[in-house]
Amino acid sequence: MDEKTKIKFNVLAIICILVFSFVITPKTLQNDTFYTISIGEHIVENGIDREDPFAWTELKYTYPHWLYDVATYFVYNMGGMTGIYITTAVLSCILGIIIYITQVKVNKNNLFSFALTMLIMFLLKDFIAARAQLVTFILFILEILFVECFLSSNKKRYLVGLVVISALIANLHAAVFYVFFVLLLPYFAEYFIIKIRDSFFAHKLRIKLIKNKIEKIAKKGKNLEKIDALQEKLAKVEASFEKFKANSQRREENPYKIKLVRRDGVKWLILVAVICFASGLLTPIGDEPYTHIFKLLSGTTTQGISEHQPLVLASETNAIVVLVIMLSLLIFTDTKISLKDGFMLAGLTMLTFMTRRQISLLLIIGGLSISKMMCDFVNKYDKTGTDEFTHLMVSWKGKALTVLLLGLTAFSIYKGKINAEYINSNQYPVELANFMLEEKEKGNLDFNTMKLYNDYNYGSYLLYREIPVFIDSRADLYSPEFNEGCKIFDDYLSISALSTYYEDKFKDYSITHAMVYTNAKLNMFLRRDENYKELYKDKYFTLYERLSVDKEDA
Repeated sequence: MDEKTKIKFNVLAIICILVFSFVITPKTLQNDTFYTISIGEHIVENGIDREDPFAWTELKYTYPHWLYDVATYFVYNMGGMTGIYITTAVLSCILGIIIYITQVKVNKNNLFSFALTMLIMFLLKDFIAARAQLVTFILFILEILFVECFLSSNKKRYLVGLVVISALIANLHAAVFYVFFVLLLPYFAEYFIIKIRDSFFAHKLRIKLIKNKIEKIAKKGKNLEKIDALQEKLAKVEASFEKFKANSQRREENPYKIKLVRRDGVKWLILVAVICFASGLLTPIGDEPYTHIFKLLSGTTTQGISEHQPLVLASETNAIVVLVIMLSLLIFTDTKISLKDGFMLAGLTMLTFMTRRQISLLLIIGGLSISKMMCDFVNKYDKTGTDEFTHLMVSWKGKALTVLLLGLTAFSIYKGKINAEYINSNQYPVELANFMLEEKEKGNLDFNTMKLYNDYNYGSYLLYREIPVFIDSRADLYSPEFNEGCKIFDDYLSISALSTYYEDKFKDYSITHAMVYTNAKLNMFLRRDENYKELYKDKYFTLYERLSVDKEDA
């Protein structure tokens, strides 16, 4: 494909990716966004004081994504919810473009890179949200891009970029700092395996041992027959060694399925990885980049959050699509895969089955390895097919058809979002929060003494409205791994599931008010309990006052 056609195609592809990335961005905000705004404001006004100001239970907080919180607050302060929506859309567009650029760098095929980028962004649509993870998605794909650029050009500026990326991740989302190094492991593993293979250690050791035996016997000046036998054995071993090396060379040049790719620049990556590991100290939150994930995994909070649950393949279309494509290429074609890509896909697949949220990494990073196999397969059997189709797309008919299809797709996706609200009043207690704030102004509610029980899913919205909460979607905050002796998260699960008597737990916490979903199982009991007075009720939420709060309550 000539350079002019390539430029025309890239312009068309980038426009399509920008439009598509924008329309898949949700307008309605998720619950994490609300506490992000409030935490950012608190940090700006008070610094990182390691005290949580939002839960009335008075807990310690480590601010694991403090930099993203502050940035989000500044955006909110300047543009409100509209500013956050626009910023999220911009980040979505940046993610789409960087995926495309990285795809082109890896598989050298613009047409496939465009098609796969559109597919990946479509499958990622449920992960596009005003959360720190969206920024780290961009940083992770940039990490791979910088690694590939360095290995192909040996330019040291890309290594500097890797150090900057690791430091940003440590401050933007400390919980995923470890992922930065996980993505480098396949490069390291392939490099060391090649080095070990090239050393032929076992063969060389065997030859050396035989030579040592010959020298010892020769010094004694006897057993000449044994020396002759050993020299004959040595000649056979050396001949076998040379044959083994020749066979290894042939297998490397024409592998059956897994090929070894020599990337000599990886030795520099190992040194830079050590520096990047130390960059986790360049943060005001102490050792959180190193310890947060271990604390999280050692607790039970992940068992109660859907995105942390193990993957149920039958219910995850995204994972099925990726795995079907990957396995089809590996099993039913003669496509070869590099050892590095094999490790990458195996590792990401394992992470995905461990926790369903890692589907995103399998799509973004694993998609690069899959696209490389697809392009190798197509180039082997039809080298000119993609070039011909690319020329067709940049013709005026092709561009018109592409724009038409894009327009229809974009309209069908976006038409349901045009009138969407930033805050879904069906999911969040908007009117109930208004009622509580009005009652506070009248003096009927005192937030300083009120101890409210609330649901996990809308606690973040309540603290955004400056209503002290029992729990919110910062699950780690309410666990003993992060606050010694704290069992709020576990107690919340047992209360909401009615696996324990709610009144006993409410006494433990001296609960004065309870806010529940109107259709929740717990509400079936509270509305019949004479100890609970209904203060407010709408279609979705109900607020109760607990009439008798024992003085002996803990």
